[in-house]
This record gives sequence, C-alpha cells and structure tokens, in this order.
Amino acid sequence: MLQIETWKRVLIWGLVALGLLLALPNGFYGRVEAYNDKVAAQAGDSTGVEGWPGFLPSGLVNLGLDLRGGAHLLAEVKVEEVYQTRMEGLWPEVRNLLRDHRGEVGTIRLQPSDDGTLAVRIGDPAGLDRAVELVRGLARPVTSLTGAGASDIVVSGEGDLLTVQLSEAERVATDDRTVRQSLEIIRRRIDEVGTREPTIQRQGADRILIQVPGIGSADELKAIIGTTAQLNFQPVVTSTSDPDSRVPAGQEVLPSADQEGLYYVLEQAAVVSGEELVDAQPSFDQNGNAAVSFRFNPSGARKFGDYTAQNIGNPFAIVLDNEVISAPVIQAHISGGSGIITGNFTVEESTNLAVLLRAGALPAGLDFLEERTIGPELGADSIQAGKIACIVAGIAVLVFMGASYGLFGLFANIALILNVGLIFGLLSLIGATLTLPGIAGIVLTIGMAVDANVLVFERIREELKTAKGPARAIELGYDRALSAIIDANITTFIVAVILFVLGSGPVRGFAVTLGLGIITSVFTAIYITRLLVVMWFERARPKTLEV
Repeated sequence: MLQIETWKRVLIWGLVALGLLLALPNGFYGRVEAYNDKVAAQAGDSTGVEGWPGFLPSGLVNLGLDLRGGAHLLAEVKVEEVYQTRMEGLWPEVRNLLRDHRGEVGTIRLQPSDDGTLAVRIGDPAGLDRAVELVRGLARPVTSLTGAGASDIVVSGEGDLLTVQLSEAERVATDDRTVRQSLEIIRRRIDEVGTREPTIQRQGADRILIQVPGIGSADELKAIIGTTAQLNFQPVVTSTSDPDSRVPAGQEVLPSADQEGLYYVLEQAAVVSGEELVDAQPSFDQNGNAAVSFRFNPSGARKFGDYTAQNIGNPFAIVLDNEVISAPVIQAHISGGSGIITGNFTVEESTNLAVLLRAGALPAGLDFLEERTIGPELGADSIQAGKIACIVAGIAVLVFMGASYGLFGLFANIALILNVGLIFGLLSLIGATLTLPGIAGIVLTIGMAVDANVLVFERIREELKTAKGPARAIELGYDRALSAIIDANITTFIVAVILFVLGSGPVRGFAVTLGLGIITSVFTAIYITRLLVVMWFERARPKTLEV
C-alpha cells in the first residue's frame, strides 16, 4: 500500500527544518558576521552580544577570495639563511670536539664568515688532517629520498684553516624542509587569528602562494605572517652603548628592545631556541603587567635547567627577532622548563607575541614578490551574476516541470526550492567556502535536481498504462525508479569526490557544491517529493492520475 510511517514523516520534516535553520543565517549575512566577530572578540562568550539571537545557529557559508575580496601574497623563502644558522649551531660541537684534541691541533679560533660556511683556524697546521678527520665524524646521513646515503656536511682544509659547509644533497633537503616548515607555520599563524578557509600552497621550489578572504589589506596579512618571531635564550657577555663595538667571531651585538641606547654583546650560539617551545600564553607578572608565559619540551627544559644551574648570578638574554627584550640575572636553578617573559608589553602585544611563539618561528625570512589587495567589487558582481543565473535556471526548471507534469511538477518544484536551502544549510554546517565555481556547481545542481523526479514520473506514467490503479502506479513508480536514481547519482558523486581529492582551488569549490547538491537532490527526490505525493493522495483519493 501507498503509505509512510509517522516516524519517517517526522524525521523527514525534521531534517528539512534543521537544514533550513542552518541556512537561515546566510539571509542575514552582514548581521551574523558582525555578531560572530563580537563573540570571537569576547573569547566565545555570547552573553550580552547583540545583533543576532544567540539561540539560533550562526554558521555562515564562507565567501572565497573571488567573491569577497581579500589579500593575495606571493612570498619567496630565503632558504640561504638556514645554511648560516646551521653552521652557527654546529660551531659549539666543533669547538668542544677540537678542544679535547688541542695537543694535536693547537689553538682553535672561529673565523668570520657569512657565506653559509664554518671557518676555524687552528694553531698547528700540521694537525689539519687530524682536525678534518675529527670533524668529519660529526657528519650525519642526509634525511631525504633524493640524498639518501650522502653526508650532510663537507669538511675540507687548507694551510691552517678548516672549512665546514653543507653538502649539495643536504642543501637540497634543507631547502625542501625549510619551505615545508614555512608553509605549515604560515598556515598555523593564519589559523590562530581565526581566518577561515585561506589558500596556502607551495609554488615552485621556494615560493609560497597565500590568499586570505576577508583581510582588509596585504599589509594586514603581512603583519600576521611576516614577523619571523625567532626566540632564543643566549648568554650575555657584556653590555655597551656602542652599536658598532668590535666583537670576536662567535659573538654579536644586539639592541635592547625597551632601553634606547643600550646594546648587549651576546654569544651567538643559543642555549635554547624557540623551536623547543611547546606552549606560550599571554599572562601577567607579579606586578600586574602584561607578559608571556612559556614552556619548553623535555629537551629544551633539560638544557634550560642545566644552564641556569651552572650560571647562577650571571645574566642571560631573551632575544626575539634580533632584539633583547629582557636580560634578567639568573637567581636560582630554573627546573621544569617553564618561565615568563616580561617587557613593556600591552595586553594586545603580549597576546600577539604568544600567538607567534605558539605557532613557531619561521625558519627563514620571506621576500614578498607580489602583493595585491583584491576589493569586493569583482566579488559583488560575481555574486549578483550568480544570483541571476540561479534565479533564471530555477524559474526555467519550475516552468518546465509545471508544464510537463502538472500537480506532480508542483511537488517537484517545492522539493527543488527546499533542495537549494538544504545545500546552503550543509555548506554552513561544514564551514565550506563558496567560490565562483561553487556557484556554478549550485546552478548545475538546480538543473540536475529534477532528474530523479523525471525518472519517477515517467515510470508512474508507464505503470498507469497497466491499469493497476493510481496508488499502485505511484508505489511501483518510486520503487522501480530507485535503482536508476541511485546508480546515476553515485557515478556523478564519485566524479565529485575525485575532483575534490585531486583538484585544488576553484576545482575543489565546484566539487564541494556539486557533491552536496547530489546528496540533497537524492534526499528531496526520494523522500520529500514522495511524502508530498502521499500526503496529497491521502486527502484527495483520486480515481485517476494526470502525470
């Protein structure tokens, strides 16, 4: 018999109501967006926030860069900087190793070098071969598929000068790691400030493309990602008022961040680096001033604890991006691997610093080769064109179905309108980004949405010719058309999944709306249209059908 159980009816209309409720905020986009911004500013607390009822959903369909405007950057990673950093980090190991064999190699002096090499002059040229042999023992295998089996450093010597540099295989592997790490850190920094659905992808060997919808300017985006935020804890040699003080190799002069005219002479080799931080949070010091609390990983905590235990009474510098933000005197052994950074911070500055430190330090600087701020004008035109396309397509389909199938066409049209609402409800639920190709996917879905209904209605027409009666014709029409509907939509859905997995950018935007449209189309055709037909049939009890 032609019937649908009560619980199924309640479930179907409940899902429709939920989908339309999720889609509702998109009809008040500006108001809901302002409400969400206020809630985010109050750390998720919606109490007292006006603009949108707090008990209603507030999820929106994110608009892509082509619709909303935003910032576009093309950055080049300065991979060469990492070579010098690696050599500076290797110096303490080389120094300690050669000191243990001073009787063979003589005195050890680090020579200035800025070409990505480590140069060490030894006191006894006759021991150069022995020094080269010892330092080669520090070599490690290259950790990459292309350089497997090669050593990471090349050690050579001439006269009394020993030179260490990265091997070519290690440079290639280092370049790749540096760009990958920069890519991940940029993504984490942008995600930390709540920007959703950015496009961050690698281009070529050492470039990164960054597109963020909703950002007001390229400068604003650069402020988020352009700060290197390299945190180091370095031993203090002395302080000076002369920024041009001559210092031996292995030391550097850095300015104080909060005391003008004060400079510190520091050991270049850091005791602990920001790479060993596992957490950083804004906080307050004992005087109520804004500060940043931090915590190291076990390796960093051990090195930090050993250094403070051995240097009680000596100052050490907290260095952020080549500025000494604090140089406290070690009063006691600091165990546990946690501490606090104080300075002349505002609450906003301490919050931003914590975000940067928590996201991690960029391994190398960035050169911004291309920067554009994309205004909303193109997006507004695209949205308007998309609206017109949807309206025209919708009206054409509605007219066709009404003219072809009469009352049954009206039921299909109601389901089609609900289908579009359910698509936007699902897009809001998953926080998807709507792009111009995504609008094309919705327009295509509108055209495809009635396909299943056409199959059912044509099947009902065929069943009516057997004179089995209206109720039996409707039941058989839906049952026998079901397999064709499922098969046709599964194959299209598989294509949408492949486009999403293998595609990027605009292709994925199209795949998302197409895939969701297929799901909602099948639901509306199999359940909603059938429920409408059954409800009408129960009331009208027609003796014949006009399909």
